[in-house]
Amino acid sequence: MSQPKTNSAATVLFASLIGTTIEFFDFYIYATAAVLVFPKLFFPASDPAAATLQSLATFAIAFFARPVGSAVFGHFGDRIGRKATLVAALLTMGLSTVVIGLLPTYAAIGTLAPALLALCRFGQGLGLGGEWGGAVLLATENAPPGKRAWYGMFPQLGAPIGFFLSGGIFLLLSQMLSDAEFFSYGWRIPFLASSLLVIVGLYIRLKIHETPDFQKVLDKNERVKVPVLTVWHEHGRALLLGTLIALATFVLFYLMTVFALSWGTSALKFSRQNFLILQLFAVLFFALTIPFSAIWADRKGRRTTLIWVSAAIAVFGLAMAPMFGSGDAVQVTIFLSVGLGLMGLTYGPLGTILSELFPAEVRYTGASLTFNLAGILGASLAPYAATWLATNLGLQYVGYYLSGAALISLIALILVKTK
Repeated sequence: MSQPKTNSAATVLFASLIGTTIEFFDFYIYATAAVLVFPKLFFPASDPAAATLQSLATFAIAFFARPVGSAVFGHFGDRIGRKATLVAALLTMGLSTVVIGLLPTYAAIGTLAPALLALCRFGQGLGLGGEWGGAVLLATENAPPGKRAWYGMFPQLGAPIGFFLSGGIFLLLSQMLSDAEFFSYGWRIPFLASSLLVIVGLYIRLKIHETPDFQKVLDKNERVKVPVLTVWHEHGRALLLGTLIALATFVLFYLMTVFALSWGTSALKFSRQNFLILQLFAVLFFALTIPFSAIWADRKGRRTTLIWVSAAIAVFGLAMAPMFGSGDAVQVTIFLSVGLGLMGLTYGPLGTILSELFPAEVRYTGASLTFNLAGILGASLAPYAATWLATNLGLQYVGYYLSGAALISLIALILVKTK
């Protein structure tokens, strides 16, 4: 039996954090551009509302690509190893993002522009589908006893950091460039700059060793031939409940970010710059509550922690219309801060609880699939559905939408068998 090489705690945690930071930075700059840039540059200008909805539809494509990425990268992650698969996922995401920054617009090549944009968006989703699960396993499968949730929250921190970097660079560009300059070339800078982050991520990831849990699978010859089929046939209940557990997390985040930015800069008449400042302030609460939730989850249990947080999200949904709909900057800031604070509380232990639903030989595939199937149900259509609900029925129905998702997650948590 081979003696597994050990990774230092600092190397493991930084490698899991840097990768998800890059991945979510890439993902969020698309989300921001889908609201601010793409409707004007990649779709016909005759109907601005239709262009926004079409742009949000391309945003949704990645969520349908993510389960494909989960199956593909999960297969190799459970067959070959976590390290090599994580490197491949990072390259897929990074190259797709850089190409977006080089695409010609609708004015230059017509309908081919949104088609190429959609193709690159699919590539982003494919890469992220393989990235998240591997990063979580890199952290949790190297964790010492009693600190699994603490280690598992480090890749989760990549989400607020990536969001902060993406929002920050768009805010900086808005301040430095005129609108004409921003729409001419400035919007491309974040997409092209991600290449530098990918180089850093690859350097760190190439230095890590295989995780102890996967090394045991290799030593005992427990690898399965087709992990995705094993997950579907032998762990279907865990797959379903895990997907529903993550549902509220996705709905909450994309309502607080993509939908809020779109509605805030249109119906509520905030300037792009001012609303980005509000979101960047609120995302600090996202980052700050993630470590707190991990400590709570290690002490009280992942399941118990998420039950309480899901109940709180269900109540929070009722504040959508009175607080966010007020248009008052103070109330909107409080609303976003509370919402993203709750996001941190639910997101911190999420990777750990999803990974614990599956045995090591199919854990990469299983955890990735649950997370990304929840992305389809909870996030892919959330900005589109919320925009439709707010426009046709009123903001209160967007709040009901969030509360309903939280109640579904709450029921799944009550039914699941884990810590």
